Amino acid sequence: MSNDKPYGYTFWLCWGSAIAMLNFAPILQDIITSQKGKMSERTVMTRLLFITERFAPDLGGLARSATRLVGTLSQLGMEVDVVTWSRYLQPGEVLPPEAGEANIRVYRIGLYRHWDMTMPHTLNVLDWLHSSHAYDAVWGHYLFPSGFLATWFAALQGLASTVSARGNDIDREMFPPGDFARLQWTLQHAKVITAVSADMSRKIQLLAGRDDVLVLKNVVDTEIFSPQNPTPNPSPQARRGAMSKQLLGITPDEVVLGFCGELREKKGQQFLLNALTKVRQVRAACLLIIGEVRASQESVLQLYKTHQPENAQRIIITGHLPNPETVAEHLRLCDVYLQPSLWEGMPNALLEAMACGCCCIASDAGGIPEVITHGKNGLLLPRSHLHKLGEAVLECLAMTTEEKNHISQAARDRILTDYSLAQEKLQLQTLIARLIPNSV
Repeated sequence: MSNDKPYGYTFWLCWGSAIAMLNFAPILQDIITSQKGKMSERTVMTRLLFITERFAPDLGGLARSATRLVGTLSQLGMEVDVVTWSRYLQPGEVLPPEAGEANIRVYRIGLYRHWDMTMPHTLNVLDWLHSSHAYDAVWGHYLFPSGFLATWFAALQGLASTVSARGNDIDREMFPPGDFARLQWTLQHAKVITAVSADMSRKIQLLAGRDDVLVLKNVVDTEIFSPQNPTPNPSPQARRGAMSKQLLGITPDEVVLGFCGELREKKGQQFLLNALTKVRQVRAACLLIIGEVRASQESVLQLYKTHQPENAQRIIITGHLPNPETVAEHLRLCDVYLQPSLWEGMPNALLEAMACGCCCIASDAGGIPEVITHGKNGLLLPRSHLHKLGEAVLECLAMTTEEKNHISQAARDRILTDYSLAQEKLQLQTLIARLIPNSV
């Protein structure tokens, strides 16, 4: 008996399937629409306008922290537009956006001679950007001018705002010629405030009467900043380019006193020079400045060269280094790392030196005592005793190898525990959840 179906059977089967599909079509359409909506919800990214006075490739801790934060925010799935200023553009000029990593655009604006022209013009640029991109929130990195502009613009547009207190923006701006009224207004009206240390958070509470400040610590890439070169089998080219004392003109018998960043009065420039003089009275030593001397402070160095010509010859200034890997190579050359700051937030360079396992001597300024426990993972020197920095260096050098190794390992462990990139990501998730609820 044949299994072939009659023509009529096939016709009615097809007709029945068609009717069923017609009846199911509205339901199917609802499912497709629902799924499209869900996909749309997943693909619509939170848009953040990030205002900062400095951004890579600019120098300094402010630029490094801003660049790192923007990168992490992008990794968390946010679309970030960065607005920053440049002295190398014509006043008011706005460059086309630089496409960096995924979801990041950088807009650079030429500075006018005075902020009373730069700020209104910047507000015009922010208006234009917001009309094009419809931001969900505004972030000001450093309280003035970025924090004030972010808070003011966000208030005008009905957006949420957050500001980052970094150090000088509190410790100096609250005194003349800083604008105390503008500083206080910013702190009182920003929705979320972050500070780099508990010390900074306490100062903000006193200034603005707020007890909701988030501590957003500076962090370190501990794979780059490590006691050894992170590349286990470097190429011949990398080995040839690796930094060595010989390449820098450091003799084998010299102790290397290190400092990293832009050397200036705030960082204890005069105390570093005095320490070099003191140490060289006892043993061969050099001062390795990993970075630059601020132009306005070069006269201090010139005066030292006049009075201490032989000692001045043992000051080695690298100039700007192009990438963090090179900075880390130089930090590994230091026998003692020095951070004699007069005031501070939480210095990036100190954290990087600790991650590299350096024996560090630092002042007790700002948040430094929050990361260094005296005698355990470094040495603290009260700011009233910075004139004794040289003696402290000699005491450190007199420690046994076992004692130095213990301090070096404890320093790195401290960074791994509380100042890693993973820690920052968790802190940023908390911040964004408070700034823009339901966004993460």
